[in-house]
Amino acid sequence: MKKTPSTLPDDIETLKKMLLERDKRIAKLERVNQKLSDKLQQLLEQYNLAQYKKYSPSSESYQGDGEVLNEAEQLADEEHTESEATQTEAEKTVKPRRPRIAAELPRVDVVHDITDKTCACCGHALHRMGEEVSEQIEFVPAQIRVIKNIRPKYSCRACENLGTEVAIQIADVPPAILPKSMATPSLLAQIISSKMHYGMPLYRQEKLFAQAGIELSRQTMSRWLITCADKLEPLLALMKNALLQQPVLWADETTVNVLDVEKSTCYMWVYGCGIESSTGAKLVLFDYQDGRGGKHPKAYLDGYTGYLQVDGYAGYEQTQATLVGCWAHARRKFVEAQKAQGKGKTGKADWAINHIQKLYALESKLKTKAAEVKYQHRQEVAKPLLQQLWDWLEKSKDTIPTESLLSKAITYSLNQWPKLIGYLEDGRLNIDNNRAERAVK
Repeated sequence: MKKTPSTLPDDIETLKKMLLERDKRIAKLERVNQKLSDKLQQLLEQYNLAQYKKYSPSSESYQGDGEVLNEAEQLADEEHTESEATQTEAEKTVKPRRPRIAAELPRVDVVHDITDKTCACCGHALHRMGEEVSEQIEFVPAQIRVIKNIRPKYSCRACENLGTEVAIQIADVPPAILPKSMATPSLLAQIISSKMHYGMPLYRQEKLFAQAGIELSRQTMSRWLITCADKLEPLLALMKNALLQQPVLWADETTVNVLDVEKSTCYMWVYGCGIESSTGAKLVLFDYQDGRGGKHPKAYLDGYTGYLQVDGYAGYEQTQATLVGCWAHARRKFVEAQKAQGKGKTGKADWAINHIQKLYALESKLKTKAAEVKYQHRQEVAKPLLQQLWDWLEKSKDTIPTESLLSKAITYSLNQWPKLIGYLEDGRLNIDNNRAERAVK
């Protein structure tokens, strides 16, 4: 770096040049210093976020994933901590709520009566003044039985005696999904639901069946699954046709591990309609593809022009649907920026999260309301809140280092803004795409 000379020239023009050069050097150093400060802040944010992800439980992780030995202790500790934090001293004396038992479950009355029904004092007969009732849950393990199909065979004795040709008569073979197989519809349904819905691999099912005295190899079950998939194609086509007739759909995608594919990343796409509180159609269909290109949703949703609620992935732009954004994704980026601030620190990310939470508070109140009511309240309450958030994003975007997580969160929200406010257009739309995320898990 150049140093200022010990003696300065008397020439004014030379002094001006020296001052200009000095100002340029100072400006350059300030830019370098700002870049270093931004880089330091970026590294600090990455460190804080990494620490949070490593040592804090993830609220978005799949329940049961990775929990093997200490799940019971962990959940019990969490419940105790939550109750201590939320209950007052007066509330702590209230007994914990017992698990709800569905009213439609069968009940078996077991009467525990006394044997001596005479008064110990005077000897008179006791009268029944009432009763106390308590319920317990009894679990009866699944019953496995063998259906033995017997088809009597008949022939004509008279024809036999005459030596004529005898026509043997027997009932037709009962219809089966898999002809000449030991599999019944209930067994197939158990294998499919255990594998696809509860994530139980075939080798584990093989062991469970072996414990029940049934020798059923995973190779046999795999052949059954493939055959059932082929036979369900017509039903899948009908369900897809019904899905594409819905006015509102949601979609998402996630990576899947495929044993015989090593070089490319495979994806499972999910398409569905309806929300938990809705009374209309609730369909969830999955589409396996060997990539994440936008051509896949474009082909699957060919001709669909209704609403499609998705995340910020650009591949959905290739469809003909009207795209609606997901506030859960936008909020998640601000949460990451908040965690990157460091433990106990607050900043602009907290303001954004609190403001987005107001939108969710409104949706919680409107959860069971009709679509028309949702639309009206969103126009009256959510729309002004969104305008305030937009003004804040525009004001803040140029005051934050571009490489920071907060800047990235702001940029994402601004870029996705037309889609994020799309849920205001129709009361049938949801504020986020969490339904799809839960389905694809």
